[in-house]
Amino acid sequence: MVGITNKTLLAEIRRQQQLSQDIVDGQTAISTGKTLTKPSDNALAWVQVSDIGRAQAQQAAWQSNVSTGAARANTAEANLGEMNALLTRAQELMTRARNGSLNTNDKTAIVQEMTTIRSTIDSLLNQEDYSGVPAFDDGQSVLVPVSRGLNLAVVGTRQEVSEGIMVNGTPMTLDAILAQSITALQSGVDADVATALDAIKAGQNHVVLEQTKQGVRSDRLDVIATRLTDVDIDLKERRDDLEATDLTEVISSVSAKLLQLDAAQSAFARINRQTLFDLIK
Repeated sequence: MVGITNKTLLAEIRRQQQLSQDIVDGQTAISTGKTLTKPSDNALAWVQVSDIGRAQAQQAAWQSNVSTGAARANTAEANLGEMNALLTRAQELMTRARNGSLNTNDKTAIVQEMTTIRSTIDSLLNQEDYSGVPAFDDGQSVLVPVSRGLNLAVVGTRQEVSEGIMVNGTPMTLDAILAQSITALQSGVDADVATALDAIKAGQNHVVLEQTKQGVRSDRLDVIATRLTDVDIDLKERRDDLEATDLTEVISSVSAKLLQLDAAQSAFARINRQTLFDLIK
């Protein structure tokens, strides 16, 4: 009889310990706003939350790639815009150089400005950021993973921007076009200046085309960034639905268990005050 009673008391102790743990869990859920903290809380929900967590980690990696890609795309677009403006200025200078009333100092100033335009465009083509990432890729555009199964080229290459410019059937580079213009200005031969001016116009048309291509890349990155944000919000909402605390339900449960524990502890205290003789009567 005593043995059976001891077992009963041990069972009651375990029950009270479980009640205490349930109350602690409930209070934690109320304070943190999360009910699901371990697999035993809800095995199916835990598996779903784990899957969502992995998806969120992948989403974060893609979003980081898109953000970095967008920064590079913006730099490339800005550089192309500046190159376009510089080539517009070069056309103005070459047109002005054809004015027969210019004196030697004027022509010298034009040559110096054209030389500056040439070196500036070269700097824009070969620019790198603080970490050594170039504004334009070299040889082949780097493909960046931005979503499942989708890799994008976020910028063009230096070669695409500066080479293969057709001038009267001959492929030229931007640097060669500008070098030709400077030589023509120094020679002072009007026919050479006119030819160089046409080459600059061809170079500018080429840069405008590359600007358009870069704009398409930037727009596509913007679309993907919006899509990733939408998916991220959806994943967060689904995870919150699985993990979030139903305050009304949890508070009610904690209150009920507090009453149960208080009653159980009072009863347990009364039983413990009984003598062995009382237990076996």
